Amino acid sequence: MESDTGIKKTPNTEQNQADMGIAVETHPMAMRPVYKSPAISKLTLRLLAINIVALAIVAGGILYLAQYQRGLMIERLDALQTEAEAFAAALGESAVPRDPILPQQIDTKRSQQVLRRLVPPIKLRARLFDPSGQLIADTRLLAVGGAEVRLKELPSPVMIGAIKQWLSQLSRWVDRGGRANLQRYIEYPDQTANHYLEVANALSGDKTASVQRLEHGGAILLAAAPVQRFKQVVGALLLTADTTGIDARVQSMRIQILLLSALAFLVTALLSTYLARSVARPIRWLAASADRVARDLGRAQEIPNLSARRDEIGELSVALRRMTETLWERIDAVEGFAADVAHELKNPLSSLRSAAETLQSIDDPHKRDRLFKILNDDIRRMDRLITDISAASRLDAELARGLTEPVQLQNMLSAMVEVYGARADLREVHLEFISELRKPVLVQGIESQLAQAFRNLLDNAISFSPDGGKVSISLDNRDEFAEILVEDEGPGLPLGSIDSVFKRFYSDRPAGEKFGDHSGLGLSIARQILEAHGGGVVASNRASRDNEKTTVSGACFVVRIPLAAG
Repeated sequence: MESDTGIKKTPNTEQNQADMGIAVETHPMAMRPVYKSPAISKLTLRLLAINIVALAIVAGGILYLAQYQRGLMIERLDALQTEAEAFAAALGESAVPRDPILPQQIDTKRSQQVLRRLVPPIKLRARLFDPSGQLIADTRLLAVGGAEVRLKELPSPVMIGAIKQWLSQLSRWVDRGGRANLQRYIEYPDQTANHYLEVANALSGDKTASVQRLEHGGAILLAAAPVQRFKQVVGALLLTADTTGIDARVQSMRIQILLLSALAFLVTALLSTYLARSVARPIRWLAASADRVARDLGRAQEIPNLSARRDEIGELSVALRRMTETLWERIDAVEGFAADVAHELKNPLSSLRSAAETLQSIDDPHKRDRLFKILNDDIRRMDRLITDISAASRLDAELARGLTEPVQLQNMLSAMVEVYGARADLREVHLEFISELRKPVLVQGIESQLAQAFRNLLDNAISFSPDGGKVSISLDNRDEFAEILVEDEGPGLPLGSIDSVFKRFYSDRPAGEKFGDHSGLGLSIARQILEAHGGGVVASNRASRDNEKTTVSGACFVVRIPLAAG
């Protein structure tokens, strides 16, 4: 059983593809480049760059612990100011005569003794100025009989010392940049109150503190307080402390962070490399395998099965394997189709050749007319075959290019029955559409292709229906599927050929039907269209009982198409 196709012809040539912007390879095997994997994949480099750059930004930002360092400076400066006030008060009580009748001035020797006891020479330096601004005591010179006290760290082990020295230089370089705007501290050989603004303010009765930068990049804290006795300023005390302790704390934190960052860099690099290899290596395998499959004309090459990974790479390998299998199935189908076409064209060509050879040796006009009729029938049959073969060969491409949309089956099928009514009435065949559904039945698909499938089924049913017979098409919902039945009152399907009616070029026409009107592709095309929409079609015979005897009363084709979502 078969029917007409009527599929619209669309050109599909290399020129059309070039006009559409599709690259066309004339010699694909000669022009296709060989797949070569680089030593380090771009994916690995990208993963490393993303992870390491992020860590570098964090590590670089942490080097600038300005807020933390500023807080320590302010805290230490406040403490230094408090110490300066306390030491100044002690000097006012101990180094100035208690008798208000005596001159209220600082006893130099007594003040030096007090400062030697109060001020630790390692942590602080105290300088005492008299009201005239002259330096009368300096704890740096008092500690060891006038010699200046200097501190120096013991050297670290060679390797650790080199790393520590490098990190210390890096920390000092960062600190130096943050202290560029501070006032520079200058210590003159003959120091007076005029050299220090803090001391000048203290002699005026004000307490002052500040931070200044040293020449080598460090910083020094200065705090000055007036030395008073009975509300009278008798001198000024200047306390100074370097920021070695603060810098050491900040530097220690920086070193710890840098070491942790270095460890994080190493771990990140290793993990990124492992992740990239676990992703890039199987992708390389898949790419190389796909390239080998493309180059090998046989089927020995296979895409590796990575489904055991249970991730996206495994899904990709399964998809590529499925695609390869589908490709081979398509190649087999094309080869089978080509063989079927050659077979179908061979019969009319043989008939044409036989008729043409016989025509040369026959003089009887009636026999010649009969041979001419055979020639015309064969030519018409070949034309029909070539037209339907061309349409069938384009069907896959048209289904792939077409845009799907919700299709309302009631409207499409009822309109189709109305259009076919005029044609069916020519042979007194009655068509009817049956559906008791009130809600629209929507399926997702290409309306023109679905209409073509149902036209092929209707054409087949009409061609087998007797004069005065009836062809019905009914619609219903079945388990999230639209179910369409196309039934006729013809002779039914041969019991041994029910499964063969959907094969290409299958033909079992009723006796007396005009030769060459059918190519045997209609039902095959209908099934192909319906399967492309996720559905299918099956054929069976309609049975009726007459005098307790079951007879075949026609053919029935059942179509099922998934309903549209929502």
